[in-house]
Amino acid sequence: MTPNSVAIVGAAETTELGRLPDMGQIMLHADAALNAMRDCGLTAKDIDGLATAGHNPAELAHYLGIAPRWVDGTSVGGCSYMIHIRHAVAALESGLCHTVLITHGESGRSRAGALAPPVFANHYDQQFELPYGVSIAPTRFTLPVMRMMKDTGLTVEQLATVAVVQREWAAFHPRASFRDPITVDDVLSSKMIAWPFRKLMCCLVTDGGGALILTRADRAKDFPTRPVYVRGVGESVESPAVSQMGDLTSSRAFRTSGKAAFESAGISHADVDHLMIYDAFAHLPIYGLEDLGFVGRGEAGPFIAEGNTRPGGKLPLNTNGGGLSYMHSGMYGMYALQESVRQMRGISPAQVEGAEISVCHGVGGMFTAAGTVVMTNVA
Repeated sequence: MTPNSVAIVGAAETTELGRLPDMGQIMLHADAALNAMRDCGLTAKDIDGLATAGHNPAELAHYLGIAPRWVDGTSVGGCSYMIHIRHAVAALESGLCHTVLITHGESGRSRAGALAPPVFANHYDQQFELPYGVSIAPTRFTLPVMRMMKDTGLTVEQLATVAVVQREWAAFHPRASFRDPITVDDVLSSKMIAWPFRKLMCCLVTDGGGALILTRADRAKDFPTRPVYVRGVGESVESPAVSQMGDLTSSRAFRTSGKAAFESAGISHADVDHLMIYDAFAHLPIYGLEDLGFVGRGEAGPFIAEGNTRPGGKLPLNTNGGGLSYMHSGMYGMYALQESVRQMRGISPAQVEGAEISVCHGVGGMFTAAGTVVMTNVA
């Protein structure tokens, strides 16, 4: 890709977030899409590229009245939307379409109009995990995090600090699900879910969605919004089952995706002003910091505990409060992207002063996939 050849000109979440029992999944997609169109002054007839995950893009196109010339239904979990951005950049650069809509809608809590088939069905789960009682996310993620604790010295107190710091960021956001401050003791005294995860180390379960609209950078001046340029992107996958990872203390998909994004953007870690790392559970920002190369092996837990990622710290991380405090409908990546866009537009309630480069990194499944996007507000 060519850095800054594509710009995000529309971005919005659903009108409401949280518990929305009266809105089915397709309605959440549409609400977010219409809000993003309204944000940049477009209508459905202006869209000729469409991408979504966890939902049939044909159904979504029909529902919205869009006749796309380019479609992407890549669905590898919560980072699918980061990967959609990479694919959209390629499509826009090659002229396959002119205006791309990426949508997310999910009734994670209310299950209104939710689709029944499993998103990540695979034979590895059936053979190596399900027979042993490893079925839902908290039980699957315990395996890598316990190995990380044994091999690197990561402590439960450091895991708890991730949740504490992200609640500090959530306090700035009126739309965050939880804003009241919490302490390490609060986290460690919350209900045990699956060792070492306590309830406050686990993601929210909510309803909502979001959408982005992308076009070529040379058209960005035609829109009323401040353009956010896509400077670099990366994607990868590893194993569909967490038990089959090559190294339980490091994600190959994270490393591959992050390296591609940084190289395509032509940046170093010192250039990054703002960072979003998908945090369905408290250990994921720790893996992200290490696998993306911001800190060395075994250093992420202490790095967060020392206050480097909290408000006023040297590396603002998950400034919306993340999936632990802001919003998590199941596939969280869209909400992380929305906060990166807000930061680059200079309109986040938790704005990082002078931020010019944001890195947004997502995970899909249990370290199954990864997507990384580098954004900038400098043309």
